[in-house]
This record gives sequence, C-alpha cells and structure tokens, in this order.
Amino acid sequence: MKTRSWTQVPRMAIPALLLVALAACSSGPVRRVSEPAARLQQLTVNVDGSWTAQVRLENYSSIPMRFERFDLVLQAGGQEAGALRASPALDIGPESADVVEARLVPAAAAKLAAADALAAGRSLSYSLTGTVVATPDESSKSRDFDIERNSALSPAPGLPGVLR
Repeated sequence: MKTRSWTQVPRMAIPALLLVALAACSSGPVRRVSEPAARLQQLTVNVDGSWTAQVRLENYSSIPMRFERFDLVLQAGGQEAGALRASPALDIGPESADVVEARLVPAAAAKLAAADALAAGRSLSYSLTGTVVATPDESSKSRDFDIERNSALSPAPGLPGVLR
C-alpha cells in the first residue's frame, strides 16, 4: 500500500479547506455605529418673518438608528439666528438620511443677513452646532452626538424666499 505525501494533495483542496475554516469563523456583517450628521437642506423665509428649516439627518452607521431629538444653534451669515429644536422620533436606515422641518423666529441680524443674500442672489453661509440624540437599533440606550457643521445655502431659482 502506497501512502501519499502532503505534496501530493491536489492544489485545489488547500484553498477549499481554508474557505471552509474561514466560513466557520465568520459571525455575520460588521455592525458599527458612526457619528450621525445634521445639515440644512433648505431654509424658507416665511411671510410672517419666521423661518422654516429643513434639517437633513444623516445616519452613517451600518445599522438603523432612531433619531429622538435635536437641539441645534443656527448661525446665518455670521449672525446667531436662534435654536432649531425638534423631537421627530424618526427611524433612519443604515447609511441613509431623512428630513425634518423645524421653525424658528430668527434674531434681527440673521434676518437681515438672509434678506441681503436673497436680494443680492448670493449664497448665505451658515453653521449648526449642538446635539443630536439617537438610539442605535440594537440598543435601548440613546446616545448624544455632538454636531458641528459649516456650509452655505444658495437662493433657489424661481422660489422666492427659499435657500438651498
């Protein structure tokens, strides 16, 4: 009876054995919780002088998250406008986003900065700072995430009083 040495094992058997061993060790997809983001998608100057802000909440996690609330300070054109607060209790899927509306009566200096940008047809810089409270899908404990965003909005053509 002839015995085979290790070198005589077919070359395809070794990769197949390694794949079987690797599959036995796997525990499924990685579940990571990443910092969410918040930004302004649109700012509408209403007839009564108030603003309606469409706040885009972005979930960068690989799992769904429930966005409980946010408390953000808005600065527009370098001027403090006021606080954007909402409690949407909104579920957002992994690596997805959704929009929540929040109203505010802006401070006079911010109103002037927005009116000037709209009248001149130029962009309006803004910043958001504050907190977003969200709960990862598999957890029952909510977490506070710090938000700091600097960007700009431009007048929307054909939509008076709207910056996007």
